[in-house]
Amino acid sequence: MPSSLRDILTSVSQGQYPAPDGRTVVVPQPSPRDAGVLAFTAHSVIFSDQDPEWIRQTLEQSCPDPFSASLHPAFLAALMARTGRRMDTVGSLTLAPALPGPPPLELTEIEDPDHPRVARARKYRDDVRVWSSEGGGILVLGRGLAGRWETAIEVDEESRHRGLGRALAESARHLIPLGEVVWSQQAPGNARSVRAFQAAGYRPVGAEALLIAA
Repeated sequence: MPSSLRDILTSVSQGQYPAPDGRTVVVPQPSPRDAGVLAFTAHSVIFSDQDPEWIRQTLEQSCPDPFSASLHPAFLAALMARTGRRMDTVGSLTLAPALPGPPPLELTEIEDPDHPRVARARKYRDDVRVWSSEGGGILVLGRGLAGRWETAIEVDEESRHRGLGRALAESARHLIPLGEVVWSQQAPGNARSVRAFQAAGYRPVGAEALLIAA
């Protein structure tokens, strides 16, 4: 079993998943910014610099089911209280490999550091780049958790149901180096986003709860 979060994510990106053994392992935070939980099939990874014994005891107290404990609301609430962090949601974690050639959309890069989408993305990622597209789309790309490529998209309400979300998600695959993969998270209840990313070739690999410094 890889001992660092970066190694775990690299293995998953190559289709090598943690053993479905019901275990929850604790690994160090990859950076002071990033802490949280990853859940794969019957296996969880907690990346936090908190005492592993406290984590084990809190998991047992929060939920008797080892397959569900790491993302149980009681455990996440306890972890946030102990670390002074907050979280937005538990997201579905997806990824897709890079594609050759130019993106399917004409994109215009937004270089204004004060643009709301640029400012927000820099709270979660490094080397952030943001593009707009005709029709009211926004594409964000940057280096996020453990240095992985991450993307996010936005589509104006009046431009929905035209395939723009799928095209934006696919465009991100053309903007990363060949041989790399790009990751993205979708709120499970956001069915339109889930469908757009899956239509663009992203496959679900697990779930993620990212704890953010308050």
